[in-house]
Amino acid sequence: MHSINVLCHEFVVAVSFVACIAGLLLLWDRKQPKDNLEETEKILFRMSFSYWLVYCVAFGVEKMILPDWETLLMSVKITTALSYFLTFSCILSLPLHKFAVRHIEE
Repeated sequence: MHSINVLCHEFVVAVSFVACIAGLLLLWDRKQPKDNLEETEKILFRMSFSYWLVYCVAFGVEKMILPDWETLLMSVKITTALSYFLTFSCILSLPLHKFAVRHIEE
């Protein structure tokens, strides 16, 4: 049962890797944003996708590293954890930013 959950998580990470690349491509445009608020939202979205992309890559590398390479494995695990928390903070910042903008307008 445990191996099924691990395979399911690996599949979700692989699909989210592709989704992150698609999201970054959709957010990539050459025209300038209309105002600073729109620019800030785009930056937060890009950061969220980029950090999650780093998480997906680090998760994949972590699965490929041999257990004998303890130093490299620990470094990749730290990278995985940091990118996970940075993604969470960016996602949390999006609604907080919108709330702050509405509060200033009122």
